Amino acid sequence: MASGGGTVASLWTEVNRCGQNGDFTRAIKAVNKILHEVKEDVTALHCKIVCLLQNGSFKEALNVMNTYSKILGSDLIVFEKAYCEYRLNRVESALKTIEGVSEQTDKLKELYGQVLYRMERYDECKAVYTDLIRNSQDEYEEERKTNLSAVVAAMSTWEKSSPDDLGLSETTYELSYNAACTLIGQGQLTEAMNKLQEAEELCRVSLSEDSDITEEDIESELAVIHSQMAYVMQLQGRTEVALQLYNQVIKLKPSDVGLLAVTANNIITINKDQNVFDSKKKVKLTNADGVEYKLAKKQLQAIEFNKALLAMYTNQADQCRKLSSGLQSQNPGHPRPVLIQVAQLCREKQHSKAIELLQCFADQHPESASGIKLTMAQLYLTQGHVTKACDILRSIEDFKHKQGMISALVTMYNHEEDIDSAIDVFSQAIQHYQSEQPGSSIHLALVREAANFKLKYGRKKEAISDLEQLWKQNTNDIHTLAQLISAYSLVDQDKAKSLSKHLPSPESMSFNVDVDELENSHGANYVRKKAAKVPGDNLPKEQGQGDVKKKRKKKKGKLPKNYDPTGNPDQERWLPMRERTYYRGRKKGKKKEQVGKGTQGATSGAVSDLDASKTANSPPTSPRPGSAQASASTSAPAASNVVPPRQQKPATAGPGARKKAPQKKKKGGKAKICVPLLS
Repeated sequence: MASGGGTVASLWTEVNRCGQNGDFTRAIKAVNKILHEVKEDVTALHCKIVCLLQNGSFKEALNVMNTYSKILGSDLIVFEKAYCEYRLNRVESALKTIEGVSEQTDKLKELYGQVLYRMERYDECKAVYTDLIRNSQDEYEEERKTNLSAVVAAMSTWEKSSPDDLGLSETTYELSYNAACTLIGQGQLTEAMNKLQEAEELCRVSLSEDSDITEEDIESELAVIHSQMAYVMQLQGRTEVALQLYNQVIKLKPSDVGLLAVTANNIITINKDQNVFDSKKKVKLTNADGVEYKLAKKQLQAIEFNKALLAMYTNQADQCRKLSSGLQSQNPGHPRPVLIQVAQLCREKQHSKAIELLQCFADQHPESASGIKLTMAQLYLTQGHVTKACDILRSIEDFKHKQGMISALVTMYNHEEDIDSAIDVFSQAIQHYQSEQPGSSIHLALVREAANFKLKYGRKKEAISDLEQLWKQNTNDIHTLAQLISAYSLVDQDKAKSLSKHLPSPESMSFNVDVDELENSHGANYVRKKAAKVPGDNLPKEQGQGDVKKKRKKKKGKLPKNYDPTGNPDQERWLPMRERTYYRGRKKGKKKEQVGKGTQGATSGAVSDLDASKTANSPPTSPRPGSAQASASTSAPAASNVVPPRQQKPATAGPGARKKAPQKKKKGGKAKICVPLLS
């Protein structure tokens, strides 16, 4: 026993030393040895559970707690059990474990706040953190304020509430970032961007103080701030700058899968139906493991909607239907999955099925029927069924008496030439505002528009009541009174005469207008139109009747430069030169000696010298009969009399000089050989 006790004591010493050094793996080995010596040791079991938690072995720690639950008890390990369930994403079990304790410690309250935040019960979470900050004083106050500001930001973003100012000082970049998120939820984008820039500066300053942190670590920490900046830019319409910033965040490959998923989703929303190949690559980042535990429900819902839309844009009809059906089963009252299915059916030209699907959803979910019926009306209009579209629009109770809806219905009925239905729309709207807002500006504007519409289409009897109502509201309205008198003149002339007495006198209606000044103003000049011609107008008029038509002056022609006014002009000056009697043709000049007419380089003088017939001592042109010499010499010409062709020296071409192209020879361009006549 003494040796066993000594061994256990040394093992506890080793456990204590390993715990201080952070070597929890070695500590677990020592604790296992203790449990081997002393089974069911509560302290050893508790130490083993803590060491497993420090190593991240949550499942194994939970198994140990479940195995030795009777020995350990529920109150001793309630925090460790709830923490294991929270880290294993068993949030509901963790909540049940915490709420099962009668009295909660501070660390258990902090875990309780984390669980409530994960379950998106922000009001309760805010109360827990407010109580912790108020009733605790330790070194973790800054972390609690950060968590409280995160809760306020979530309430502003997802619940669209305007939380009270809690007076949290923005001394850290986390607090400044959460304040920017709160401003984004309230729609204050410019102020949010300024806060994000402050958070970026605080982050750089605080991290640069640590020498062990590299520039890459700082950029990785700033990734969430840069992604939020890009989101603000996207909301402001600066999509190109936002897209560049999103891509920079993606290239950093941060370890936060939630940040990657949100950034990739926002890139897909910018791409829309363009750059689909890039969107298909980015959508893979939204499918990473653990994303569903990092994001809020509305974020996950938006990502799934975008996946379905991307499948529609890439012509994956089956995938689109599958995703939208899954979304509809998860969110049965949400209209967006149905609208995606309808859009896919319209791409497939199945408009009737799309309308049936919308009608079915509107009947099952009347709270969302307004937007659905607007889509139905749009589909009817695309098919040319204007009357059906009007019937659908008139069935929407929320928009039935809106000014825009009344204008649209009257325009469509007017297009269909259904004047009675258009007047009925006016009548119903006037009755509604007569009972709800009598005498209001909207009510009187509708009455005036109804009266003008009726007068335009000749319904003067029906317009009289509207005009009387308007005139009673303002008896000084001369324009309305004139319309009323005009309408009564065709129905009841006596009434028109009695009403005309209310018109002001001409003297009172005269305006101080200077006629001369008006005529001399730079306005449109009056142009008298010519009367139409009568068949008898073309007869010749006698002299003195009507206006005499002025003759148009002819311009003087230009005289030639060598014009002689004293001489007689040439009678044939209008004829071409070749056709005139005195034309003698062109004068032929003397032929000049030209080089190259004979042999190459020979002149005409040289050719005449070689002609033997022109010499003084030339023999007779005819040979004597019977001469043997003549018969022998006629077989071939004398070779000594042939002039060889002259060769030109080639031109030397220097650097960069252009060489002359050889001249083309003419047909039959061989050198002529002059053969003398023999005696």
